Amino acid sequence: MSGHSKWANIKRKKEVTDAKKSKVFSKMSKLLSVSARDGGGDPDSNPKLRMIIEKAKEARMPKENIERAIAKGSGAGGASEFLEVTYEGFGPNGEAFYIRGLTDNVNRTVSEIRNIFSKHNGSLGGQGSTAYIFQPDPENPLFTTKIDDLKLVEKLESLLEELDDHDDVQDVFVNFELPEQ
Repeated sequence: MSGHSKWANIKRKKEVTDAKKSKVFSKMSKLLSVSARDGGGDPDSNPKLRMIIEKAKEARMPKENIERAIAKGSGAGGASEFLEVTYEGFGPNGEAFYIRGLTDNVNRTVSEIRNIFSKHNGSLGGQGSTAYIFQPDPENPLFTTKIDDLKLVEKLESLLEELDDHDDVQDVFVNFELPEQ
């Protein structure tokens, strides 16, 4: 029976779920390393680290990976240095984006983020170009705009998805509301 291999179907599904897990684990690993570097590797004395460990456990990250990331951030693992970065940009119609990330190579990350914006007819802004909209709480921007145009909604959704899929991007904040579907 041609084309009916059960293993091939399982393998394809497994590859997709493994890729998603890998992205989540790599983001969690970076967060754990930075938190351990900033506040120490002891979760009892570092509440930020304790919170990230709980999130990693919720994502079913193996205990060995969590311990390795903490050791890496504490300096025991011969770590590469992760830096916290923020990027600000504009969507196709001037929608504001505020992006937080962790990277080991700032030049590579900024060029990749710039490429994502330009691919979606947006632009990467300079420091402070959108930060005033998202300060002091990025979750609640000073003002928001409602997007009703379906083509623009599709463009913004694909831009958001590609930014979120980038390994170095941790959080993406926007000042627009997409219609409920």
